[in-house]
Amino acid sequence: MKTVMAKPEDIKNRKWYVLDGEGKVLGRLAVEAARILRGKHKPDFTPHVDTGDHVIVINAEKIVLTGNKLKNKKYYRHSGYPGGLKVVSYETLMKTKPELAVEKAITGMLPHNRLGADMARKLKVYKGSKHPHQAQKPEAWQL
Repeated sequence: MKTVMAKPEDIKNRKWYVLDGEGKVLGRLAVEAARILRGKHKPDFTPHVDTGDHVIVINAEKIVLTGNKLKNKKYYRHSGYPGGLKVVSYETLMKTKPELAVEKAITGMLPHNRLGADMARKLKVYKGSKHPHQAQKPEAWQL
C-alpha cells in the first residue's frame, strides 16, 4: 500500500457548506468549521496542501458562550504604538461585531502560516440568516 499525497492541481471541485450558529456553542462550531476548511473530513486530506472546502457561518449573533466567558473572556488587539492595547469583553463584542468573534475563533484553529491564511479566505461569516452565496449551491452541514 502506498500513501497518496494530494497535489494542489489535484484539488478541483471545492464544495460550499453552511453552518447555522443558532443556539450552538462558539468553540464547538469553530472546531467543525476549521475541520471543513482544512479538509480533514475528506479521504484525500494532506497536511501541507489546502484540500478544504468553503464554509459559510450564518446566525453569528445567536451563538452562545458557556460559563462566564461572556463577561470574563476578553478580545485583545494592539495598534503597534506604545499604549495602543485595546481590550473588549466578549459581551460587548457579541453585541457589536459577532462575526469577528466567530471568525477569530475559527482562524485561531487553523495553521498560523500562509496555508492557514489561504484557508481563512474560504470562510464567510454573517450576522443574520441571509448570505449572498446562493449561486454556489451550499449544502447544510449538521453539527
